[in-house]
Amino acid sequence: MLFERENTEEKIITATFNILQKEGVQKATTKKIAAEAEVNEVTIFRKFENKKNLIEATKDYYMATLLSKLEETFDFDEEDTIEEYLKRSFHGVLDFTEEDFNIIRVAMQEIEGASDKKLLISQITDAIINKLEEFFMLQLEKGTIKNVNSKAISVMCFSIIFQSTILWQIYGNDEDIDSDYFANDYLDIIFNGIKP
Repeated sequence: MLFERENTEEKIITATFNILQKEGVQKATTKKIAAEAEVNEVTIFRKFENKKNLIEATKDYYMATLLSKLEETFDFDEEDTIEEYLKRSFHGVLDFTEEDFNIIRVAMQEIEGASDKKLLISQITDAIINKLEEFFMLQLEKGTIKNVNSKAISVMCFSIIFQSTILWQIYGNDEDIDSDYFANDYLDIIFNGIKP
């Protein structure tokens, strides 16, 4: 939940996110976070009580920002063609900032020490798949695609977008990829299949 924070809390949350990126959840200590935020460690405990609450508050803050951006990226107009929508979504993810990808990177690190809250990576996945499914259900209603399982096509498109943009960006394996060329090939396979 996003809520207004006083300056000290913002500094601590920003510092926590920086430490999570560098060290991961397991190695992030309140001492390191306090040093990064330039505050006394006691201030962290006064504001957040413990490390777990601080980590949760940090993740909630950054996740709300990312989920909002994902909603915007995968939003659509009823008049969008499938080609326009998928290509715009694909490029929208490619235009994410380094901080956006860092949020995803931190979300992917949490799997080992998952709390009782829903995993952040699941929230990212659900946000994208739900928006894609909503789009494909509209296309089914409009008769612009044949009767296919909207969840299946959504998961397939998510997999392609997630793998080719998000993971390549996070792990830096995109130097040989022309995104326009890849997007066009991806759309060609969706519309024309793989049979000769």
